[in-house]
Amino acid sequence: MDIDSCTRKAVSSSPSEKIHLRPMTLSDIDDFMVWATDINVTRFCTWEPYTSQEAGIAYINSFVLPHPWLRAICLDDDRAIGSISVTPVDSIRGEIGYVIGSKYWGKGIATEAVRLVAAEIFKEKPEMERLEALVDVDNIGSQKVLEKVGFVREGVMRKFMCLKGNVRDMVMFSFLPSDSLL
Repeated sequence: MDIDSCTRKAVSSSPSEKIHLRPMTLSDIDDFMVWATDINVTRFCTWEPYTSQEAGIAYINSFVLPHPWLRAICLDDDRAIGSISVTPVDSIRGEIGYVIGSKYWGKGIATEAVRLVAAEIFKEKPEMERLEALVDVDNIGSQKVLEKVGFVREGVMRKFMCLKGNVRDMVMFSFLPSDSLL
């Protein structure tokens, strides 16, 4: 990832150049609303589908812009079709999360985005010893994405998280700097 320390701008491209990652901005609101209003996309997210552009703008302002590492997943035309983030858990662990518009499911885009992050995050954050993902036990698509990249399935965390009013089992995945990308 090329980092410009003055602007915090990071851009990385996948080897196939199918996608690239860049900071998300308020100008992405129309694209954000495409996936953030889709009940199928948000089914396994901690947040409900957005119902207004004003709420989406508030979310981008309050969560996306100040986030320490959140990027838009973009096609070659720079249109944001999803987002991916690494959120600090503690001083040595980060949790990866991603969401992508349903129109782009099954095309390998989420897999490419996760692979990009796993390949670069330990270089950008050398203090990080572990990248982890918590995935709803019923979110088979996301589990497959992580496995294709080389994340290790560590086990099921029973009754681990309350998601939209329901207590859910979650699958824990991890990727270490010494692990190999697939």
